[in-house]
Amino acid sequence: MRNKRFLSFSALTAAFSLFLSGCAGSQEASVQEHTAELFAMGTYMNFTAYGEQADAALDEAVSYVEEWESLWSVTDENSEIYAANHSNGRPVPLSTETENLLRFALEMSGQTQGALDPTIYPLVSAWGFIDQEYRIPSDEEIQELLSLTGYEKVTLENHAVTLPEGMQLDLGAVGKGYTGELLADHLKEQGVTSALLDIGGNIQMVGPKPDGTKWRLGIRNPFEDGSFGTLEAQDCAVVTSGGYERYFTGEDGTTYWHILDPATGRPADSDLASVTIIGDSGVLCDALSTAIFVMGLEEGIQYWETYGGFDMLLMTLDGEIYLTEGIEENFTPEEEFSGQTIHVMEA
Repeated sequence: MRNKRFLSFSALTAAFSLFLSGCAGSQEASVQEHTAELFAMGTYMNFTAYGEQADAALDEAVSYVEEWESLWSVTDENSEIYAANHSNGRPVPLSTETENLLRFALEMSGQTQGALDPTIYPLVSAWGFIDQEYRIPSDEEIQELLSLTGYEKVTLENHAVTLPEGMQLDLGAVGKGYTGELLADHLKEQGVTSALLDIGGNIQMVGPKPDGTKWRLGIRNPFEDGSFGTLEAQDCAVVTSGGYERYFTGEDGTTYWHILDPATGRPADSDLASVTIIGDSGVLCDALSTAIFVMGLEEGIQYWETYGGFDMLLMTLDGEIYLTEGIEENFTPEEEFSGQTIHVMEA
């Protein structure tokens, strides 16, 4: 690959199924732990925060999540996204939160050359990934639905969105990441200096653990139960996407996963099995975990070289591991992966 140098290191051992290792056992006894959990945005969320301000801050955090879900849901008839999807071409006013999120999604769609596209909801629905009534759409149906997609057809101006008739939005590929980022900002404003937010597998951290050490996250093995390694991180977001999250096996014996390629309307057919993005911005990590899964290894690395500002940990369908130099010292593979070469990407 152009202008690239791969370093290698032989891995030793250690422990995203997303399990958390060592998160509470070493915390200082004087630091109070507070937790909250809820089901929202189609997933289970678990929040853990430490300190005197944490309890009230988490209560407010739950309220915020419920408020944002009521804005972005594709099925709630009172949501702004539902209103846009059933607007028949008329402008629909948006709240600041929804406008900001949609604008970001559209900007990332352009920057990733359509690998991320918030207008493919009808295709996701046609494959059955919304109601779990799985099916394989015909070529004709896919082509018809593709004609209704295209992020560049969305008009966002004067605090309102206008969609061509028949087009539908879904902000699911960025909504959880944005939620994590906003919640982290909220907790910090309330004086919380240590927290871990698990938003359906999207991890957003505030600071380090209470004892000052980094959080340890198990990165899920995309081929079987368990993790393929441990990542140590703090005060950032870690988001993983893979075909293992939602999938079905068709009558033809083929496995079809929920991450669709907007160019084909079919499950993304790249050489990647798992994409983990690490960075300061939760919404950016969320968007790129999907987009780079669609792009594949070569294009994903080229994107990182071009834009930077984040780290990534990739596993290919062949079981090879690629990671960026910024996390080389913070990733330890599981024992079964300890004998293989790990490719370290340098800009």
